[in-house]
Amino acid sequence: MSLSTHLDIPRDGQASVSRPIRSAAPPPRLLHSLGDANKSVLSLMANAHHIFTGGQGQDIAVWDRHTFTLKTSLRGHTGSILALELAEEKGWLFSASGSQVWSTVTFLPVYILNPYLETGAGDLFSLAWNPAMQIIYIGCQNTSLQWQGFCKFQLDRRAEEQCGSGTSTPTRKVHKFFDNLQANNFSMSPSASQGALVGTNSLINISATNVIDSAHFGYIYCMALLPSTREGTGHLAQKPGQNYYLVTGSGDETVKIWCCNPSGLNMMHSFDCQHGAVLSVVASGETIYAGCQDGHVKVLDFETLTIVRSIIVQENVDVLSLSIMQSDLYTCSANGHIHRWSSSFDCTASWQAHDGIVLSSVVSCSSDRKSFCLITGANDGFVKVWAIVPKAEDNLSQLREVSALISDSDVTQGDTMTYALSKFVSIPSVSSDPSHREDCRQAAIWLKKGLNQLGAQSALLPTHEAGSPLVLGTFHGTQGKHPKPRILFYGYYNCFIGLISPHDLNNRHYDVISAPPKGWDTDPFIVSGRNGYLYGRGVTDNKGPIMAVACAAAELLQNRALGVDLVFLIEGEEETGSTGFVDAIKEHKHLIGNIDAILLSNSTWISEHHPCITYGLRGVVHSTVEIASGVPDLHSGVEGGVAPEPMFDMIRLLATLMCGEGKVAIPDFYDCVRHQTEAEKQLYDVLSNVTQKPASVLSSRWSEPSLTVHNIDVSGPRNSTVIPGKVTAKVSLRIVPDQDLQTIAQSLVNHLRGSFDKFGSPNQLSVSIDRTADWWLGNLDGPWFKALKAAVHDEWNVEPLLIREGGSVPSIPYLEKEFGCPALHLPLGQSTDQAHLPNERISLNNLSKGKSVIKRFLSIATNLHSPTE
Repeated sequence: MSLSTHLDIPRDGQASVSRPIRSAAPPPRLLHSLGDANKSVLSLMANAHHIFTGGQGQDIAVWDRHTFTLKTSLRGHTGSILALELAEEKGWLFSASGSQVWSTVTFLPVYILNPYLETGAGDLFSLAWNPAMQIIYIGCQNTSLQWQGFCKFQLDRRAEEQCGSGTSTPTRKVHKFFDNLQANNFSMSPSASQGALVGTNSLINISATNVIDSAHFGYIYCMALLPSTREGTGHLAQKPGQNYYLVTGSGDETVKIWCCNPSGLNMMHSFDCQHGAVLSVVASGETIYAGCQDGHVKVLDFETLTIVRSIIVQENVDVLSLSIMQSDLYTCSANGHIHRWSSSFDCTASWQAHDGIVLSSVVSCSSDRKSFCLITGANDGFVKVWAIVPKAEDNLSQLREVSALISDSDVTQGDTMTYALSKFVSIPSVSSDPSHREDCRQAAIWLKKGLNQLGAQSALLPTHEAGSPLVLGTFHGTQGKHPKPRILFYGYYNCFIGLISPHDLNNRHYDVISAPPKGWDTDPFIVSGRNGYLYGRGVTDNKGPIMAVACAAAELLQNRALGVDLVFLIEGEEETGSTGFVDAIKEHKHLIGNIDAILLSNSTWISEHHPCITYGLRGVVHSTVEIASGVPDLHSGVEGGVAPEPMFDMIRLLATLMCGEGKVAIPDFYDCVRHQTEAEKQLYDVLSNVTQKPASVLSSRWSEPSLTVHNIDVSGPRNSTVIPGKVTAKVSLRIVPDQDLQTIAQSLVNHLRGSFDKFGSPNQLSVSIDRTADWWLGNLDGPWFKALKAAVHDEWNVEPLLIREGGSVPSIPYLEKEFGCPALHLPLGQSTDQAHLPNERISLNNLSKGKSVIKRFLSIATNLHSPTE
């Protein structure tokens, strides 16, 4: 079992990023209930005057739309009626156990179709009528796709095929239905129905030329036609020269698009939905909705041939039927619930419609096209008729508006980005605290599902044993004339809880404590809004930027404007050293694919009001220095002055690391440090004016190496009478271009050992390198950086400040080298965002504009051709 399979259900059961809009309007009004509790309703169809229902009882019930009374029953099937379809312009009803055609005027049979191979085709699960070409399409249990035309040419050709060359009188196979019409109280005459044919022409055998064997690798459960006739309008608005397409869904987890032509079908595209069998499909305009097992609805864009969204209706509850009414989608689930979704994928209504499995649904309009209803059928035996109103989402538009000064009570009623962020932050994914290990896992699951709903194909990738998984998600852009650029967005979903300098944002394995109530004005894991800011742990570092980038991609995808592949790689242990990250990347690199540029957003601006782009990070070498006597702790009153104390050796040793001028005393430490250029000096002067800090201070933080002794720890009870037998110190070096990471790390070890040897001490020294990260410097003259700079400028109408950071992000230089491409760093937060501190926050304006910057950047990046071109 894969990791992504058994990590499938968040504990809170609320994985959806679709906002539950709180409307005062109740669910649709129930107009009437029809049926028999002993008969399941497997299929439904309706026109302006009648409701047709098929079930296990082998008959088709015909109900009057106006009086809600049973008008008649259509008899003749010998099995369950799994599908019904209307040809309204011909006054026909198609039914499938075997396939039959009925008049919707006289309710008499018109034709009977024998599928190719007859019973060898198995059950007929789905039907779709193409009114422009007068063709019925049939989806079969044996995975074949079959069709039959009903225009004069097609019928004449079929008669010729059945008669044989030169034969004027066709032979007809005896059929128990048509040969026993009198016994079933039917009479056949030329006037019996519109276009009804009698005698030898009543029976049509679908020929092998009208069959695609193994059209899917599973049962063909559902069909829809593009352009659609099932949006409540009642008929197809045909356009001269318009192309028509058949959409099929199958148990093989795919949706396929077939180009329709008078002679048959040509497969055009296949979508892999990756969420179990596709049980229902419906189309509106150029959007296709596919209802799957386990409660997922895939939103497919026909024009770009991309999966733009995934709606999670109710987890682990199959979506067995879908209906569309203009901008409203109705999803019918196996637990009897129906949900209504707006065009922005928000759930605008949810209600318990049946006491059983909802198996079928259809939207129908009155004869004057002024009133509409949703008709649903279930295995509780009932058909229910619900009054619906088109464009229900228009009545909710005022609820969608996000106030510039958002309040605590309505923070989750904003747009998808802020709502999703509130859900994301509510999971306390503190990677440094073992008690929150399960929360980290749940955060990964939530994010995987959230990206999936926003339109990405997502999965979880394991890292190390008991480690938090990586989340991999890919937004696939539209294919143009040139190969699409592929951009990797790197981020992390964990939260660091501790007190640490905001200028040392990556020295993160120290001082980790749980989020203390002291210092926070609100619960750190409940997003609250005050005076234009969102407050909560992780809103600026790094969950807010993740959601901004994801929503930017989703909006472009939905508008068919995403011209790149955007690959999300989000880890859950960046704050604690990215354990297992490198090994996981190497193992799963084939799933990530080729990458042309790397984007991250993991820092803040240097000021409060001026947008920035980060182009450099220092590297780091973390080490542990230990000096031990080899004997237990001693009493200073007994052994003081006699025993050689490890603490004295440690103090002397650490003192050798620095010289009197505040410089690092390790030999050759500064030899490779890149000298500052005139352009950099001018840049520091600009930043000095903005921050009101000396340029030398900024330079020392960002572009000069440094050494820090973080702490000294001792063995024993730590009271004032004990001589500790072991003393341990934590020492780190920050390095800059062009210092070599491994050379500097080894130089530190060599210097400590050489200095200690000179002491002649009987104590023992050990030095270990615990963790390293290389420095990173972006290419300011490269096309990717220029594209990002242009996007920031166009959104903010100012030139962005170019800054560096004194901290380190270990994964960035590694990813650059691993994928052989440049990295870009776009901070979204302000300098006062309190990352890692109490009352962490992010400006709503920054979050919104950050999303817009990403959209602009991705649009510009579309024209940056892939090196593989």
